[in-house]
Amino acid sequence: MSAKIVAIANQKGGVGKTTTTINLAAALTGLQKKVLVVDSDPQGNTSSGLGVAAKKREKNLYTLYGAACDVKEAICPTSVPGLDIIPATIDLVAAELELISQDKREKCLSLILAEPRDTYDFIFIDCPPSLGLLTVNALTSGVSVLVPVQCEYFAMEGLAQLVNTIRSVKRGFNPDLYIEGLLLTMFDKRNRLAHQVGEEISRHFAPYMFKTVIPRNVRLSEAPSHGRSVLDYDAKSAGAVAYIELAKEFLRKQERIGG
Repeated sequence: MSAKIVAIANQKGGVGKTTTTINLAAALTGLQKKVLVVDSDPQGNTSSGLGVAAKKREKNLYTLYGAACDVKEAICPTSVPGLDIIPATIDLVAAELELISQDKREKCLSLILAEPRDTYDFIFIDCPPSLGLLTVNALTSGVSVLVPVQCEYFAMEGLAQLVNTIRSVKRGFNPDLYIEGLLLTMFDKRNRLAHQVGEEISRHFAPYMFKTVIPRNVRLSEAPSHGRSVLDYDAKSAGAVAYIELAKEFLRKQERIGG
């Protein structure tokens, strides 16, 4: 077994990267897959959203970048069976600066994940809302990029920048990198603008669009404050149902591409 590594990225904040990382990972474990999440955002929201208390994050992604611990020491189990996490703390902010002076700085995360790849089916990297070295490391180590997109006015502008970055990383560091798919998130079917933006994104990026759309849902917003996935918090909510459907669609895609 060698895990497929998927970077979940969009340099715009508040588009549902963390929500998607947590809930897609949790939904896949419900489909008998073993998943590792890598919290690569210094805010550490994925870590807290999966119930990893701050005192349990002494060994984390920053200490791994600094070679201050072994990767096995940094992997924490979560309350979801089959789902583990390499957590993050605010210290990760410093990694962006420290990586600049390192040799092969774009490939540090790839080296960190070489060992756990043999233990999991999938590794998801939750990227920070920027296109700096932490995100470049995620794109270099990953096979594909899943892009959550909120149906709002400036969505297309951000997508164009991200696609250019993906092309640059593909050209310079990771020729196998491809777009896993664009995922419409926080979709309010009562909002006319949401429909218009969704249609525009689909028109420009039709081959990359996931059919599943994640709705705006109160339960999705509430679950992280309880340190739980929405599937654990309210399995019958619209948000939970949508992420289960996304997990199934994601796996069907892997079968088609031989992933």
